[in-house]
Amino acid sequence: MRLKDKVAIITGAGQGIGEAYARRFAKEGAKVVVADINDEKGRAVAASIGGDAVYERVDVSNEADTKRIAKAVHDRFGRIDILINNAAIFYGIDNFNSTFEYLRKIFDVNYFGTWLMCRAVFPYMEQQNSGVVINQSSSAAWMHPNMPMPDGLPSFHYSVTKAAINAMTHFMAGTVGICGVRVNAIAPGPTLTEATKQGVPADILEMIVNMMMAIKKPLDPDDLTGTAVWLASDDAKMVTGQVIAVDGGMIMLG
Repeated sequence: MRLKDKVAIITGAGQGIGEAYARRFAKEGAKVVVADINDEKGRAVAASIGGDAVYERVDVSNEADTKRIAKAVHDRFGRIDILINNAAIFYGIDNFNSTFEYLRKIFDVNYFGTWLMCRAVFPYMEQQNSGVVINQSSSAAWMHPNMPMPDGLPSFHYSVTKAAINAMTHFMAGTVGICGVRVNAIAPGPTLTEATKQGVPADILEMIVNMMMAIKKPLDPDDLTGTAVWLASDDAKMVTGQVIAVDGGMIMLG
């Protein structure tokens, strides 16, 4: 029970990695807020966890909505100890859409959504002089695959948003440490979520695992939860500004 009675908001917790975080944090004693834009999935996860777990709808790209959920959680529990910014556009993403409009759509959720959620919870963390933010990055932030250019310069939308998350993590950690708040990021490698299964062809995934990873198997969502628990716990009380690759040695091998 390393997170006993901690209040944790986990965005995008209605499925995939976010759901795995929510279930593990609840097992570690946290009061979990399953935050998602999908009411059906979010409510189902919170109900199946039971206990103190609750569902709150949030559109992380909407500033007013991020402020609303932060206030609702604080009003309910009296504090906000942990924020995991997991929500992102990945499921159904169009990797070949390089229009400016699509780039902005991805940034609105993947980057600005993270920033807005941090801004929303920070006043409460500052007031209690403690808090932990864990941003969800990706090994894609360092990958430079050849991209087709049928319509000119690609936007590299998903990878660029995750590289931006890494930078924001560093800058934010350097600023809010004086307030007792720690900010880190987790960068998963290829993880067997429904989004990955739908968006990454099986032969490409096999190639990534066999040629680019030291540990020759893809991750399961549960493989990421131990790192998140550690970062959220007092065992990591002097760890901040770090982007931790949990990727089976993929980035290490270059």
